[in-house]
Amino acid sequence: MKETAGDVLIKNALEITLLPGVGPAARNRIRGAAPDLADLFRMNGSALRNLGLAGEACTAVRSRACRDRAREIFEWGAAEGCGFLVRGAAGYPELLEEIFDPPLVLYARGRIEILGRACVAVVGTRKPSLYGLRTAEELSSDLAARGITVVSGMARGVDAAAHRGALGAGGATVAVLGSGIDVVYPREHGALAREIARHGALLTEYAPGTPPAPHNFPARNRIVSGLSLGALIIEAASQSGSLITARLAAEQGREVFAVPGNLTAPQSFGPNFLIKQGAKLVQSWRDVVDELPPRIAREIYLREEAPPPEAVQQEALPEEAGALLKLLARDEPTLFDDVHRRSGIDISRLSALLLDLEERGRVRQLPGNYYLKTCK
Repeated sequence: MKETAGDVLIKNALEITLLPGVGPAARNRIRGAAPDLADLFRMNGSALRNLGLAGEACTAVRSRACRDRAREIFEWGAAEGCGFLVRGAAGYPELLEEIFDPPLVLYARGRIEILGRACVAVVGTRKPSLYGLRTAEELSSDLAARGITVVSGMARGVDAAAHRGALGAGGATVAVLGSGIDVVYPREHGALAREIARHGALLTEYAPGTPPAPHNFPARNRIVSGLSLGALIIEAASQSGSLITARLAAEQGREVFAVPGNLTAPQSFGPNFLIKQGAKLVQSWRDVVDELPPRIAREIYLREEAPPPEAVQQEALPEEAGALLKLLARDEPTLFDDVHRRSGIDISRLSALLLDLEERGRVRQLPGNYYLKTCK
């Protein structure tokens, strides 16, 4: 089959990303000097050196040393359902184009079209409190339910809660990885990654097989914020990567939002500090939507004000399940052991009842074996 111009563009872009010692800044210079990326491989040594390509990189360009590997990755993507978004080509996120050092190529799995919606980053510590987990999940759910794509990094803690909140609302979410698209990190998030790929999108600038090296994550954060109209920080310690995301968002001209926290909790340092520096204090989804571009905010509020569909009568619960539901609160998670003690129900029977209530959408289980009532 004859390859298309789009296929050639992708292969050339992949080859450039594989060149040794050529980072985002050099790739930007290359794109500026060679809008048709194929022109790079026709340059002489002097022209390459003027672009800052010397030594091994210059040799690799002249000899096309990375061409076979680029072709292999292209063919792998076709076989594995992985797409490629090239800067300047159709499908590449417009907002990301605006940042100082956008990636030349994004590997993508899932519903790429959601990148065209209004996106908001929701990030925070890997070791959140129950308050932080619940807040991340609920705010992400509220935003996603109103058509906003929630962007995060699929890390433990707040990031994972943000993705789950968006998915739980039937909304869209994007996970930006600090590894290859085929490398799930942390490993226990395999099921979450598959669900995001089905209902949202996985993105990365790293080639397949790239491990989650520590230096990848600060670079990854510029994409999280770059895709988004604003970044919402929920619990972050003083040295947190989430503060890097907030700084990058501010440098990129994006809104910075923060959820205030307990003054004595180390996880609260980051958001409280950001609020002191002028970040928008967030108590509900409305605080985020208020700062979005007027057209987007207006559309969301018009939908919000539309008359609701006829109320659906909630299914009556069996007496035992109804009594159990009364022991749970909507605003304070209850530990399983406390539910067991207060209900007097056998542990195996209690687990079955809670699972049934969860399937009915009346109860939500939180990390740490806590339970929260979701209905009045």
